Amino acid sequence: MSTSKTLTVRYFASIREAVGTGQETLQTQADTLGALRDELIARGGPWAASLARGRAVRMALDQVMAGDDAPLAPGAEAAFFPPVTGG
Repeated sequence: MSTSKTLTVRYFASIREAVGTGQETLQTQADTLGALRDELIARGGPWAASLARGRAVRMALDQVMAGDDAPLAPGAEAAFFPPVTGG
């Protein structure tokens, strides 16, 4: 069974603009980064639109690129950002 944990969640670029903040601290029951994304999507509004499944969203856990199955630990930092193109 999941236990509640406190995480720092950071948003970058267009996702930050959509949700109106660059960082928040939250309590979550999510055990994985993918489950956290789904919790955020369930908030509706700009979270649902910018983090929706099917949208290109990159994720990092403690400043390392990670996938949906990355396990969350209390105090972790999760980050969500759009793919970056350069020139």
